[in-house]
Amino acid sequence: RLQESRERLSVCSKLCYAVGGAPYQITGCALGFFLQIYLLDVAQVDAFYASIILFAGRVWDAITDPMVGFFISKTSWTRFGRLMPWILFSTPFAIISYFLIWFVPDISTGRVMWYLVFYCAFQTLVTCFHVPYSALTMFISREQSERDSATAYRMTVEVLGTVLGAAIQGQIVGIADAPCIESPFFGLTNSSVAMVELNVTHDTKSLTDTRNAYMIAAGVIGGLYVLCALILLLGVREKRESSELQSDEPVSFFQGLKLVMSHGPYIKLIAGFLFTSLAFMLLEGNFALFCTYTLGFRNEFQNILLAIMLSATLTIPFWQWFLTRFGKKTAVYVGISSAIPFLMTVAVVDISLFVTYVVAVAAGISVAAAFLLPWSMLPDVIDDFKLQHPSSHSHEAIFFSFYVFFTKFTAGVSLGISTLSLDFAGYQTRACFQPGQVKFTLKMLVSAVPVGLILLSLLLFKLYPIDEEKRRKNKKALQDLR
Repeated sequence: RLQESRERLSVCSKLCYAVGGAPYQITGCALGFFLQIYLLDVAQVDAFYASIILFAGRVWDAITDPMVGFFISKTSWTRFGRLMPWILFSTPFAIISYFLIWFVPDISTGRVMWYLVFYCAFQTLVTCFHVPYSALTMFISREQSERDSATAYRMTVEVLGTVLGAAIQGQIVGIADAPCIESPFFGLTNSSVAMVELNVTHDTKSLTDTRNAYMIAAGVIGGLYVLCALILLLGVREKRESSELQSDEPVSFFQGLKLVMSHGPYIKLIAGFLFTSLAFMLLEGNFALFCTYTLGFRNEFQNILLAIMLSATLTIPFWQWFLTRFGKKTAVYVGISSAIPFLMTVAVVDISLFVTYVVAVAAGISVAAAFLLPWSMLPDVIDDFKLQHPSSHSHEAIFFSFYVFFTKFTAGVSLGISTLSLDFAGYQTRACFQPGQVKFTLKMLVSAVPVGLILLSLLLFKLYPIDEEKRRKNKKALQDLR
């Protein structure tokens, strides 16, 4: 009891730790929900090249996670810790590259390369922030209950970060949204073609205003990024002893990687969340286009998105209570499967705006579970690994970085394929209406495909071996080993 009292974290420490998760989610939400429609309709990049940018950026983002994990494992401890210096030095460069993603250069031939370079640069730099931040969970306390509590604080703030990302980006951009073009591609006479060209000329100023709005939103989000990083750096102390056992001996990165990737509970956990993340990434990446063209709510999608994120934020404490009361595996089954009926409703029913908001609020409950559970369950897997390999240490970054690697890699593949599918279906840039094939493709990408992926993930979670009884035994064994 005395040891647990010493390991107890203050509310202030938990809040400062939690705030550090906001930058990744704020920028990730803005990019996830808006980058696709920005490239297609604002930067006016061809759908095929937009798919290449999105795919390459996500895949590069995935590759950088284990690379950063490797370099972190080789980093020496300093007076500020081993993880904090990464967070400090990556922040200013990440802000610059993020802003340049939302800038439309006055070039035509090199525009695709511009977005590809700065998108990949930002993903690298934000990885240098997020991988050490994720691994920091294991260095703030040795107590499972304290880590779980800090994770709940973190998930609440991170979902709030997605709300801020959606609100800032959506509301600022929504005010200056450029008008669509009335289908200039079917059966037009010469006079109507001339009228369309005249309308496009008049729309140039509106398009410029929209581009400026994206840059203003990027500036606001960049400021929040810096503020949250400072709160984390000043308010959290990295504890070296929190992750060390009495018998620790150095093990190389590649030996550690081999051990980590052969640990059964870890493989089963990331396999389950792989498909869950893939489902929600598909929904996230195509949501703006779906609301705009399939549901016809062009001027409402940012508000619908805000409803989802607010609902998710408010229900994080409920899921923390639920997993404490009924166990994490039960929370996985109940929380993630709750999204299925609402996704099916979107697929098979022509819904009104009011019903869309109701569905959005209900779907946010499942989004909260998908946010909280992976990060709450990963520390349990690491504890289980330490019991089986007590002489191997400093592999926390490997666990977290490779989990993120697999989810990001598949998300990159899915997002690239979904954008390419829209190109094959005949997507028209800035058109007020899209062909029927585009609407059908969007409906499949945000309903039928995610439902199938969620069902597959639930089957995989049946194989995950760490239940509540196993967690209690691991906790007692770790205390004895220390």
